[in-house]
Amino acid sequence: MSDKIFPKKVIIFTDGGSRGNPGPSAIGVVLADEKGRVLKKYGQTIGEATNNQAEYQAVVFALKKLKALLGKKTVENLEVEIKSDSELLINQLQGKYKILDPDIQSLFIAVWNLKINYKKVEFTQIPREKNEMTDALANEALDQAGRTQKLI
Repeated sequence: MSDKIFPKKVIIFTDGGSRGNPGPSAIGVVLADEKGRVLKKYGQTIGEATNNQAEYQAVVFALKKLKALLGKKTVENLEVEIKSDSELLINQLQGKYKILDPDIQSLFIAVWNLKINYKKVEFTQIPREKNEMTDALANEALDQAGRTQKLI
């Protein structure tokens, strides 16, 4: 992906989910331009985690992936808006809610350290129905991981 075709602002939709809480978990991430056109999408399992840990790991993955795709110099001039349906995640990242869980504190710090690579990063809560694609990506990853093939 060339930075010549990449917009100056990227909208990132994220979702994380766990089956069991904690249990097998996955993330879904969609990178879009300002007009909502999907540029890239990802769904993958992340092992055992809680729902909240998975939500944070989706944001960490997205910020790392975007930097890997475009390079350090390009993202220094890039504005990013991260959209999630997780009230807890967004309010913690906006500084409105305290973070008491030590595992979430470390994930918060990871997001904070990644965010400084970008010109601007803002966090927006969206309704669940506006985040269906990322939810589907996370669930598809979990479904695929749950299937086992018997060779004999």
